[in-house]
Amino acid sequence: MLKNKSPHEKRFCNVTKKFLMALLTIFVAMIVMFVVIQSMPGDPVDIMATDIMKRQNVQYEIAYERAKSILNYDPEMPMTQRFFNYVKGIVTGNLGTSMTYQRSVASVVGGALPWTLLVVSLSLFLSFVVGVLLGIYIAWKRSKILNAVLIGYQSIFGAIPNYVLGYLLVFLFSVVLGVLPARGAYSTEVTPGFNGPFIRDVLTHACLPVLTYFLTTVAGWIISMKANSLSVLGEDYITYAQVRGLSNRRILTTYLSKNALLPLVTSLAVSFGLLFGGSPLIENLFFYPGVGYYLNKAIAARDYPLMQGMFFIIITMVVLSSFVAEFLYKYLNPRLRDA
Repeated sequence: MLKNKSPHEKRFCNVTKKFLMALLTIFVAMIVMFVVIQSMPGDPVDIMATDIMKRQNVQYEIAYERAKSILNYDPEMPMTQRFFNYVKGIVTGNLGTSMTYQRSVASVVGGALPWTLLVVSLSLFLSFVVGVLLGIYIAWKRSKILNAVLIGYQSIFGAIPNYVLGYLLVFLFSVVLGVLPARGAYSTEVTPGFNGPFIRDVLTHACLPVLTYFLTTVAGWIISMKANSLSVLGEDYITYAQVRGLSNRRILTTYLSKNALLPLVTSLAVSFGLLFGGSPLIENLFFYPGVGYYLNKAIAARDYPLMQGMFFIIITMVVLSSFVAEFLYKYLNPRLRDA
């Protein structure tokens, strides 16, 4: 069928197939996520009912009904009906109401999403740029000392979990030196809005989370870019460019960097999704009010609607990042545009 179609029609069919596959992946992940959440031990209604019974000195049955009314959650409803209501809510844009915060899950997600995007985007951009530049430089110089330093750095920081490194950074920069704040997204002394003091304060509070991500990911980009650069340096067109007497700067920018950078494009988009999904530990450590922070709070309180909403956002970001990465790579590589 595809052989008789024009290149434009082929590309459209390929995009449609990939998009449908992404939607199917999200749907399957939603089913797994929903079953896992609903199967978690602990009943939020029972927990609240026990608290109401102690505080208001009423019978358990009365406290249980009051808790069901407050939380707007019926644990006796069949799981299939709950899943149907959940999917229906996603389709209609209604993710439910948070049991903990007593407001819509969409508003909680809307308030948390920008903070996670800020930290993840900054850290990924900095680690990628620094990693690419250092990777090219190390490959070009072929220095044994720089290679040894890189291997040592990766051995140390690659073995330390990012949340452990976060604790060390808090101790150093907040406790010992006292130069950077250890928690929150901004200070209470500044007025939120598009103004200089607030922006500076937000960036200051983001320093430690960004630095934690940066230190644990930059070595991977350096190693990948170095390996790609060494592979490109062995190509005939690099040797031909050197024989023609082209400057090192032109060889680096025109021939080496563009060809070595291309394979990292896919990794860049995928890494964005993975960093987004790995945010709970870091955000909880720094009390940073992003998606991961509220997800931790929801899990602790067995806030099912909020958990489902946060996991849905994380799943969507990871899948869409992979989806964008594939087509971005095809766009940048002319040989794959018609594939």
